[in-house]
Amino acid sequence: MDFTLSPRLEDLRQRVSAFVADEVLPLEADSASYDDHENIRPDLLQELQAKVKQAGLWAPQMSRARGGLGCSVAEMAVLYETMGRSIFGPVCFNAAAPDDGNMMVLEKVGTDAQKQRWLQPIVDGEVRSAFAMTEPSPGAGSDPSLMRTTAEKRGDHWVVHGRKWFITGAGVAEHFILIARTSDDTRKGLSAFMFERDRPGWEIVRRIPIMGPEEHGGHCELAFDGLEIPDENRLLNVGDGLKVTQIRLGTARLTHCMRWLGMAKRALEIARDYAGERESFGEKLADHEGVQWLLGEAAMEVEVGRLLTMKAALALDAGSFARKEVSMAKIQVAETLHKAVDTALQICGARGYSKDTPLEWMYRYARQARLVDGASEVHKMVLARHLMQEGQDFWGWRSG
Repeated sequence: MDFTLSPRLEDLRQRVSAFVADEVLPLEADSASYDDHENIRPDLLQELQAKVKQAGLWAPQMSRARGGLGCSVAEMAVLYETMGRSIFGPVCFNAAAPDDGNMMVLEKVGTDAQKQRWLQPIVDGEVRSAFAMTEPSPGAGSDPSLMRTTAEKRGDHWVVHGRKWFITGAGVAEHFILIARTSDDTRKGLSAFMFERDRPGWEIVRRIPIMGPEEHGGHCELAFDGLEIPDENRLLNVGDGLKVTQIRLGTARLTHCMRWLGMAKRALEIARDYAGERESFGEKLADHEGVQWLLGEAAMEVEVGRLLTMKAALALDAGSFARKEVSMAKIQVAETLHKAVDTALQICGARGYSKDTPLEWMYRYARQARLVDGASEVHKMVLARHLMQEGQDFWGWRSG
């Protein structure tokens, strides 16, 4: 693997890095920059997004024809990590979940008319979006075969009944992608649809309170009681809902890893600076062997996560679904994020536990990483299945 960045990508990386340092990071230290849910205040976000567009750094995952940067997945890994240095960073560049994953799947599977109506407004930053799949027990979570929300065909419309929850961004979303059951077929029983916020027949039951700071629009519980969706708003064919989900989640899981790596590096940056200046028992914290072990191990785990993320990104760019590569990256980076932030908080002591640094924000945020888009245990099951099927080929080299 050649990790040399092209001149264009290195230029973009430096420009993104400078923007984050100059325009975004200073806002984190001001309590007035936050909304009621501990994310960046919407009016500030709009100002920063306008500056990002003016700087030519908007939507790296989208084609240039759509107003993006036209980056490959591997190039996205470099830029997303750089944006992730700030807790506010990714959303400023229109590179945050769930819009990020929704844009990518609509670009891949939508018709031209669907892309113009549903995708382009998200790319342009005119609307936010959500992906409605997860359900309360006994409905679908990591196992989509348990889907209980139904869509029944009536003429040229589909009528939806059911319930979803922990739908990220639903509180502010205007465009929704919905996965619902359309038959009892075990493989082709799910279908994907799009609907707009103002359609009758559904409601947001509540914005679910969570331990950590929230994404814009929160994590909501939705109820569907006769929502009608025109058949023209169906993605792909009837029965292709699982396919749509797999296409979306592969790259979306990896973009989580990219952003989390930036956050993990930032946490260690804060710890490094503190350890280099704080004295204890006659020497700097950084000179204590125990602190060195903590920093060194966490730094190594971050680098392992970067390597696995880039390997998965290159596999996706080569046309693979990269299921085991993405699962390995997801496990490693999710666990590493929590470890890096915990290490930084431990080194910074009471200062890290306070709101004088963003570490306590990161700590609460990081715990969800081992749950979202598939718990670590589910991804380990994926890896075990690949190992049982592939044997020694599990570790095979990809040849040209």
